[in-house]
Amino acid sequence: MQLILLGSAAGGGVPQWNCWCPTCRGARGSPRRVAPRTQSSLAVSADGRRWFLCNASPDVREQISLLSRDDDRGAIRRSPIETILLTDAELDHTLGVALLREAGALHVTATCAVVRTLEIDSRLLPVARAFADVSVTELALDVPTPLPYRDGARSGLEVEAFAVPGDPPRFASDDMPGHTVGLVMRDRATGSACAFVPGCAELDTTIIERLAAADVVLFDGTFWSDDELIALGVGTRRAVELGHVPISGGGGSLHALGALPSRRKVYTHINNTNPVLIESSLERMTVERAGCEIGMDTMRFEV
Repeated sequence: MQLILLGSAAGGGVPQWNCWCPTCRGARGSPRRVAPRTQSSLAVSADGRRWFLCNASPDVREQISLLSRDDDRGAIRRSPIETILLTDAELDHTLGVALLREAGALHVTATCAVVRTLEIDSRLLPVARAFADVSVTELALDVPTPLPYRDGARSGLEVEAFAVPGDPPRFASDDMPGHTVGLVMRDRATGSACAFVPGCAELDTTIIERLAAADVVLFDGTFWSDDELIALGVGTRRAVELGHVPISGGGGSLHALGALPSRRKVYTHINNTNPVLIESSLERMTVERAGCEIGMDTMRFEV
């Protein structure tokens, strides 16, 4: 199973267009010190040609260039994306659905709660349907589900969604179970697995056990500290109130992730204010000493 971390930033990317915090300043003035990043997305493939897209970010046009190949002469227009899998209905994970409308046909796989929000509240699915044939598969929680290719052939991959603590999008009219999930992508032949959890407000025992069973863990690294936005004067809500467990602190994720037996433990969905983005920062060194990594756009894994 091949994985490409297409985007590793939280909503707004790095640098964020209207932000002049220390990390955004660094990304503009010294990209070697703070590497620019696009918004969170992961691509998964069994053959390196046909890809399952986990979250469709507003940066999808740029990101998809990492997946496209010019060795198929059979069609002038073609897409490497078989299915779009969604972990939630947040705009930074779903706007790309509408931006991919030129595909002509799109397939979206998500929980009932996410589909409902996209249909009724953000109306991204009706908008995309005005341009393309958009089909939807509702994803049940805690059930391994095979991922077929568009032509019905077996890919050999499966996905399992599991609920994680967090809030639904602020524009959602319902707080249904499954509004925020993690995804376990698994190769059915080898049993190898990747856990992708870009948003999670709390790490409980059940979630830790799921992560421990994965070879590669891509986990929510949005904020370094719970009061990060408050300390910078750019927000009034704490990390957990925004649906993200911080990396540091007694209730932070670093201790739990550092203890996992997984081969690779990588933080992704990193907010532009997070000091771990600075290459030489103490926060970055603390993460690395714990045996974890800071995600970068275009990172590749094979499991």
